[in-house]
Amino acid sequence: MAQYRGREMFEVTPHVYAVADACQRVLRQQGKDTCVLISGESGSGKTEASKFIMKYIAANTTQVHRDYIDRVKNVLIQSNSILETFGNAKTNRNGNSSRFGKYMDIHFDYKGDPVGGHISNYLLEKSRVVSLQPGERNFHAFYQLLSTNNATTKKYGLSSSAVYQILGNERATAQDSKLFNQTNTAFSALGFNSTVVDDIWSIVAGVILLGELTFTESQDGQLVIGGPVKQCTSALGVTEQALRSSMAGRVLSAGGDLVNKEHSLMDANYTRLALAKAAYDRLFTWIVQQINKAIDVPSGTYKSTLIGVLDIYGFEIFDTNSFEQFCINYCNEKLQQLFIELVLKQEQEEYAREGIQWTPIQYFNNRVICELVDAPHQGLIAIMDEACLNPTKISDKQLLEAMDRRLNGHKHYTSRQLAPTDKKLKHGVDFRIT
Repeated sequence: MAQYRGREMFEVTPHVYAVADACQRVLRQQGKDTCVLISGESGSGKTEASKFIMKYIAANTTQVHRDYIDRVKNVLIQSNSILETFGNAKTNRNGNSSRFGKYMDIHFDYKGDPVGGHISNYLLEKSRVVSLQPGERNFHAFYQLLSTNNATTKKYGLSSSAVYQILGNERATAQDSKLFNQTNTAFSALGFNSTVVDDIWSIVAGVILLGELTFTESQDGQLVIGGPVKQCTSALGVTEQALRSSMAGRVLSAGGDLVNKEHSLMDANYTRLALAKAAYDRLFTWIVQQINKAIDVPSGTYKSTLIGVLDIYGFEIFDTNSFEQFCINYCNEKLQQLFIELVLKQEQEEYAREGIQWTPIQYFNNRVICELVDAPHQGLIAIMDEACLNPTKISDKQLLEAMDRRLNGHKHYTSRQLAPTDKKLKHGVDFRIT
C-alpha cells in the first residue's frame, strides 16, 4: 500500500489502491465527494476490488483518535463478511458471486479520516432461494448454518447430511463451517446481541423447512399440509394456524367486498415459494438496516466529505434466466453505455476538436440495446408494464406474443416465432437480445 500513498496514478503500476488513493487525495485536497463505480462480468473480481478499496481507506488514516478510527474501520470491513454470507452465492462462473447490488457511502471528517458509513442494497436475487441452476448453490447462509452441529440445527432437526429441496445437490463443507464462525464474529463486532443472532439463524432454518412442506387434498377437498410444519412455524415465529391459513387460501377485495378464495395444490405451492422468497428478502433487508445503525456516523460528529463505492452484480447468462437476471444484465448495459459515452465517445470527440493525432477506437454503441429495453411505450419493460395492467390473467406465452408483435423487425430482438430455425430458443418461452 505504501508505494501508492500520495502518488499520481501515472507514477505507479495500475492497481485498485491507486484509484482509492486518488479518491482520498481529491477528498482531502479539494474537499470534494468522489465515487468509485466497479463493474464487469460475473467473476471478474468486483467484490474483491471493493474490499481492496475499503482496506486501503482504512489503512490510510492519521494517528489522531486512533482507537475510534480503528473501531470504525473494523465495523466497515466486518460488515462485508455478513453481506457476503447472506447476499452471495456460488454460480457456475464465480464461487462467491454477489447476488445483490451494493452502494456504500463512507463518510470522512475534515482530516480525511473515516467516521462512519451507509449501505444501500437493491435487487437481491431472491428467486435463487427457491430455484437453482444445475451446479450452483443457494446463498452461503444456508450452507454455513448446516455446516456445524449448532444449537439452531439441533432445535429444528436439521442435519448437514440430509437433502433439502431448496439447496439442490450441494452440501455444506468444512470451509462453510469456518465462514460460519467468521460470520458470527462479525455479528458480534457490529453489536448484534446473541438473541438477535439466534433469531436470524432461526429464520434461515425456517426458510429451509418451508421447502420441505408438502401439500395433498383430503377426500372432502380440503388442503392438507404435511412435512415439518411444527419446526417450520417455530423457526419463523408464527403459529401453525396462521401458516395453514395462508397456504390454504387468500382474501381478495372485489368491489369493496372481501372474498375468501381457497387455494389449489398449485396455488399452495406457489404461496409456499413466495413466502420463502419474501422471508429471506426481508431478513436480508433488515440485516442491512441493522448494519447501517452500527456504522452510522454518531450524532454530533461533523461529516465533511464522502467516498461512494458501487459494487454492481456482474453480467451473466444462464440456461434459464430469471427476471432478476434480466434486470442485472440491463443495469450492466446502462453502465457500459455510460462508459462508452464518457470514455470512448466524448474523449475522441475532444481529440478531434483539439486536432490531436490518434488512432480512432472502433466500438459498438449499445444505446440501441438499452432503448430496446427501456424505450417509453415500445421497450420490453413498457410491454411488461402493460401486461401487468391487464385485468385478465395473462400467461408467459401471451406476453411473448405481445413482444413479438411490437418488436418484430428489431435487429437485436428475436424469438423462436420470429426465427423458426433457431433451435436453441423454445417456442412460446424464450426470447433473446443480442
